[in-house]
Amino acid sequence: MYSFSPKLKSTSLILLVVGLVLFIAGYFLNSGLSTEKIQHMMHEVHASGHDAPTHSSQQVGPQDEQAHLEHATMQIHNSPLASIHFVAVFFFGISAAVLFFYCIQHAAHAGWPIIITRVMEAIASYIPFGGAILIVIMLLNIFHQGHLFHWMDPDLTDPTSAHFDVILFEKKIFLNIPFYAIRTFIYVCGASFFAWKLKAQSKKVDDTKSLVEYQFLYRWAVGYIAFFGFASAAWAWDWLMSIDPHWYSTMYIWYSMVSCLSSGVAVIILLSVYLKKNGFLPQFNDNHLHDLGVFLFATSLLWTYTWFAQFMLYWYANIPEEVNYFFGRFQHYSPTFLPMLVFNFLLPLLVLVSSSIKRNYKVVTTMACIVIFGHLLDYFNMVMPGTVGPFWKTPELLLLVAGAVLFVVGLFMFTVLSALSKLKLIPTGNPYLHESEIYEYPF
Repeated sequence: MYSFSPKLKSTSLILLVVGLVLFIAGYFLNSGLSTEKIQHMMHEVHASGHDAPTHSSQQVGPQDEQAHLEHATMQIHNSPLASIHFVAVFFFGISAAVLFFYCIQHAAHAGWPIIITRVMEAIASYIPFGGAILIVIMLLNIFHQGHLFHWMDPDLTDPTSAHFDVILFEKKIFLNIPFYAIRTFIYVCGASFFAWKLKAQSKKVDDTKSLVEYQFLYRWAVGYIAFFGFASAAWAWDWLMSIDPHWYSTMYIWYSMVSCLSSGVAVIILLSVYLKKNGFLPQFNDNHLHDLGVFLFATSLLWTYTWFAQFMLYWYANIPEEVNYFFGRFQHYSPTFLPMLVFNFLLPLLVLVSSSIKRNYKVVTTMACIVIFGHLLDYFNMVMPGTVGPFWKTPELLLLVAGAVLFVVGLFMFTVLSALSKLKLIPTGNPYLHESEIYEYPF
């Protein structure tokens, strides 16, 4: 039985508090920016010669000085909500992807990962807490206390308005506030239900050691795989891609999901190695670590494939309405956009390609940390250009992002380790437990 150490509990709570303090400081600094300061920031961007739009709304409606100032003001004041949004979606996606990975193992009747079953269940315990943050963000947006989603402005679908946008008018069957709110509740409540049900069924398998109950666990796992397949695609549309509703990509849903799946495998590695090194999970050995390393390597290459396939198709076609998505990121987000490939592709490829290196605890855990950071940067690149635009290199945004990351990481640590302390680490009722205990990679 794992015991949540006072030191780690204090660390997670300190992260929560420090993150909250930094975020509040950044919020007040951001809200205190004057119109003159914002106008000066806007002119600095224009003077730099980098005039590629970061959002399709910049090409629709009035194009005079006052219109540009209104748009810049909205982008700058989007910073607090955008900062917490990208972190919240990322960690919710991680926990949901880990549950997906867990269900794949059960559906495949895989024996090797049974030792880390409780690790995956604990990580999935974050789903309702991460979902609660996303519901709060959703409520702030639909009541117009935030402006992350341009399409929520009613003027854009009003044919009599000077800001009328015919493309959003055609999309309003899907992109409308009531339907968006309903979908968000479905994603959060559905994933939370499956996390609760799968954990409860797994416990029942332990208590009864019944193959009939294990069959029910298998069926619920298949059910979540189907739910996740549709929901992860739809929440990528709603929470990420609809930030710029003119632009779309058929690869985007897989690209954003694989980003969370790769990070989820990295989190499983970190938690499993922590339990191993502290004597709570001695059954975890370098064979299990090797297989997790294989999945980390494979998902990193899969992410690279989806990212490059999406980018190459738009680059080759060179259609102005489509490539603006990338031009804005090249010009205004050059320090974060392409350099993330180093963390998400180049380092995993060069380091994890060797089979023997995947048994090295220090190397694999270091790579897990690098991959998590790289994909967090990826989500930053997904959200910030369309919400904050070119106004991200400010001390206010640095405080907001640091605060949001520390707060959510602290909450994630506290939730996951608290859940783990209430679980029996070894699933003694699982019929594949012995296979996992004696598992040895043959090469």
